[in-house]
Order: sequence, then C-alpha cells, then structure tokens
Amino acid sequence: MARKLRILMAKPGLDGHDRGVKVVARGLRDAGFEVIYTGLHQTPEMIAETAIQEDVDAVGMSILSGAHMVLIPETMRLLKEKGAGDILMFGGGIIPEEDKKELYKMGCGKLFGPGTEIREIVDFLKEKFPDRT
Repeated sequence: MARKLRILMAKPGLDGHDRGVKVVARGLRDAGFEVIYTGLHQTPEMIAETAIQEDVDAVGMSILSGAHMVLIPETMRLLKEKGAGDILMFGGGIIPEEDKKELYKMGCGKLFGPGTEIREIVDFLKEKFPDRT
C-alpha cells in the first residue's frame, strides 16, 4: 500500500491572513492526505527546506500580498537547486490571470482563487497523483 500523499501548506511573506490556508489544510487532511502547515511569515528558503525535510509530494502556497511573482518562482527555484524539483507546486490567493499564465509557464501546477471549493483542490491532487490517493 502506498503511503498517504504528503502536502506542505505554506503562508509565505508578510501577509498575516491565514484563515484560507488553514481551511484548505483541514480540508485536505479530511480528504485523507497528510498535511504539514508551516505557519505564517515563511520565506522561500524555509518552505523549500521544510518540503525536503518532510519528504512532501506537493507544496501549496497561500499568497494574498501580491508577491506571488517572487515567492512562488523563488521557492520553485530553490527546490530545483536542492534536487527536489519534482515536488509539485500549487497555490492560491488573489492572482491575476496574466500572472497565473506566467506561473504556469514556469512550472506551477495550479493556482486557485478565492471561493474555490476544497473538492476542486482534492480532485487536482488526485489527478496529479492517481496512484497515491
């Protein structure tokens, strides 16, 4: 039997609004995933290091500060640099469509906006890891 899918949920930067990331973390846990939540004010370095130490399959980042075009690419760069570029990156927050397109080109798996139902995120992860859920 394969181990549960391990998801790291991160809240990078100075944004202190964490209700959404906690709701998503709880929803993913309730759907059967193993979830690690890093807490507020994480740096890309901290997120990448935790992802590697915890041997996660995916990192979900919640960003409402507008710094998504820095924080997501930098975290992805650090993961690749540390040999963990296969960790799936996804995120959520207030991200304009043109920025989403650019982040997808960089390799970000999926970006969810406000009001997204947990089921949509669960379905995305199950689609990406069909043998693990």
